[in-house]
Amino acid sequence: MSTRFYHLLVLSLIAAFLFAACGSAPAEPTVVRIGTQPWIGYGPWWIAKEKGLFEKYGLQAELVDFIEDKEVNAAFASGDMDAANLATHTAIKLFASGLDLKIVLLEDASYQADAVLAPSAITSIANLKGKKIAYEEGTTSDLLINYALSQNGMTLADIEPVFMPAADAGVTLIAGQVDVAVTYEPYISAALAGNSDLKLLYSAAERPGLISDVLAIRSDLDPKVATALLKVWDEALSFYKGNPDEAKAIIAKAVGASPEELQTAFDGVQFYSLEENKAELSGEFANTLKDVAEVAKSIGLFDTVPDLTKIVDTSAYP
Repeated sequence: MSTRFYHLLVLSLIAAFLFAACGSAPAEPTVVRIGTQPWIGYGPWWIAKEKGLFEKYGLQAELVDFIEDKEVNAAFASGDMDAANLATHTAIKLFASGLDLKIVLLEDASYQADAVLAPSAITSIANLKGKKIAYEEGTTSDLLINYALSQNGMTLADIEPVFMPAADAGVTLIAGQVDVAVTYEPYISAALAGNSDLKLLYSAAERPGLISDVLAIRSDLDPKVATALLKVWDEALSFYKGNPDEAKAIIAKAVGASPEELQTAFDGVQFYSLEENKAELSGEFANTLKDVAEVAKSIGLFDTVPDLTKIVDTSAYP
C-alpha cells in the first residue's frame, strides 16, 4: 500500500467516524400539517411557504386549505391536522367539547375585515328587525351579528337568519335574495365592488378583539415543532412589514384576489408578533377570551364556558 493511499484511507475513516459521532448528517424535516382558510389573517403562513421559511426551521409544512370553518374544525378534531388556524371562539368551542388543544399564538384581530353589509336604506342595527340576513352559522360572522344585535337589545328572534358559506353571503345580497349579509374579507371587498349601494353597517371594530384568530396545536405536538412554527410566523411577519408590496401580493394570490382588491382588508387587520404575543397572551387577551366565550355561549356554541386558564400555552416561546 502506498503512503499516499494509506494517508487518504486514514483520513476517510476519521471523517466517517466524526460524521457519525457528531450526528452531522442533515436531519429529515418534520412534516407538519396546518389547516388554513382563504383569510388574509393567515397570510404570514403563505409568505413562509413562498420564502422557504418552514424548511429553514426544519419543517416540511403542508398548508391544507378549507373553505368553511366546519371543514377545518373537523379535520383538526379528527387528528388530520397537527395545527389549525382558527377563530378564537372556534378554538374555545373545540376546547369546551373536550379536544386537547393549546392556543400558542394570537395571529390577528379584525377591525374592518369582518362586517355586516347592508344597502344604504338600512341605517342602523335596529333596522334589521324582520330582515333576511345571510351568514355562515358558527363562524365569526355568527359571533358578530349576535354581538351587534345584543348591543342593541335584540336577538336572532328579531331577524330571519339565512345560513350559507361566508363566500356566498355577499353574492346573495347583491342578487337581492337577502336584505343583509355578514361576511369577511376578501368577500367584503368583492361585494362592495359589485354594488356601489352597499356599505359597512357594523364592523368588528365595535369590539376590538372579538373577532380574532389564533394558531391552535394539538397538545401532543412536539414542543420543538411548536417553537419552530412560532419562529416561522415571526420571521414571515417581519418580511410582511419590511416588504409590504411583495408580501401582500403573495397573500392575495393565496386567497384568490388582487392586492388592490384587498387593500381595505389589509387596512382592517392587525397582525401580532411574538413579542406582542408575550404581552397579549398574559394580559389583555385573557380578558378578550372571556368576552368571546360569553358571546359564544350566548349563541349556543357550548353550554358551559371552559377553564380558559388552561387553553393558552406559552411554554414553546423561544
